[in-house]
Amino acid sequence: MSALTVLVTGGLGFVGSNVVRLLRAERPDWRVVVLDALTYAGHRSTLGDLSEGSGLRVVIGDIADAPAMEALFAEERPRAVLNLAAESHVDRSIEAPAAFVRTNAQGVQVLLDAARRHEVATFVQISTDEVYGALGPDDPRFTETSPLRPSSPYSASKTSGDLLALAWNHTYGMDVRVTRCTNNLGPYQFPEKLIPVAIAAAMDGRPIPVYGSGKQVRDWIHVDDHARALLAVLEKGRPGRVYNVGADGERQNLDIVHAILDQLGCPDDQLSHVSDRLGHDWRYGIDATRLRQETGWTPRWTPEAALRATVQWYVDHQPWWRDVVRRSHSS
Repeated sequence: MSALTVLVTGGLGFVGSNVVRLLRAERPDWRVVVLDALTYAGHRSTLGDLSEGSGLRVVIGDIADAPAMEALFAEERPRAVLNLAAESHVDRSIEAPAAFVRTNAQGVQVLLDAARRHEVATFVQISTDEVYGALGPDDPRFTETSPLRPSSPYSASKTSGDLLALAWNHTYGMDVRVTRCTNNLGPYQFPEKLIPVAIAAAMDGRPIPVYGSGKQVRDWIHVDDHARALLAVLEKGRPGRVYNVGADGERQNLDIVHAILDQLGCPDDQLSHVSDRLGHDWRYGIDATRLRQETGWTPRWTPEAALRATVQWYVDHQPWWRDVVRRSHSS
């Protein structure tokens, strides 16, 4: 693609901020417009070292606010949209599902309508492997043709967004592409997910909560590999296609926590088994063959190197995560 304006929604969050950093570094002739609602998981500090100017603009707004999105698209005229705006924590979705439906379903519809009216060239809807439900211990990994069987309010709302996006491709002929990624790890993740929670607790000498037996399996990918996959789909993907994103990183939660404790030199007795989550999916695993074959993307990080680097990043950036935790508790 030649120089263009790309809208990155959710660009002050974990994955979104890493996508923005990649675009600024590797596509410096592109203009990046960041949209974020600045909920508890979005923080200006995730992009604090990047200067706003002709190549970067940050806008605070809600993707479900139709008038605001109409005004934004009319002003900025983006040629591409990467929709990373989402409510994404399963526990929060169990407690308060309405917010997830509003952002992950209604918000997608609002964005799609605005993108169609303003003739956006390519719309990439970023989703999750959780739309497929759970795998058994010996089941083959999810492919793009696996049935959609969401099992939480979060994954159900993301499934709705996926289906809306694909319907806009089929009905209106929009160039819409959907990605479904595994669990991410890396810099700037808000400390509510397993890995940053475990790192923070281990460093502070607090118990590390592990759901149930801890033998649930998740498929891990470094956020930089995910960001590069999204860029590959934007530049080389096909309209109307779904692309699974994964790096062959299946690990038990218990093994992840033990590796964190080992790296930090903490005792195993910091691990604390707690009551399992309602409807907890047992295993996720992604087959990313289509993505590799159609775009040439390959991961750069092994799961072990990705985890070591992530732990070290949180050790080296304590002021950042301690500040965002403090701010979330005071809001």
